[in-house]
Amino acid sequence: MKKKEAEVHKERIRLRVKSYDAKLIDNSVRQIIEAIRRQGGEVIGPTPLPTEFKKYTVNRSTFVHKKSREAFELRVHKRILDILNPDPKTVESLSDLNLPAGVDVEIKMS
Repeated sequence: MKKKEAEVHKERIRLRVKSYDAKLIDNSVRQIIEAIRRQGGEVIGPTPLPTEFKKYTVNRSTFVHKKSREAFELRVHKRILDILNPDPKTVESLSDLNLPAGVDVEIKMS
């Protein structure tokens, strides 16, 4: 049964969306899904991936007070979308999208 499903959905585009702001990434993914569905495309997702945490510790002072430190954290939120059997109109609508600054979209065709 799985072989037939694999044969039916041969082509797909995988979008990997990254952002530092969770609300911004959710709004951007919603825009992408609406654009694809307007063109008649089929979307699987968004699937949230684990949030990546980057932690940095910095001395507050340059010369004295070694024990006084400040901690910073950078969060990278990620989502995955799959577009099944994309047609040229769908790909064109993706390239015409105007997404806000701070949202990174990686497109992988398979």
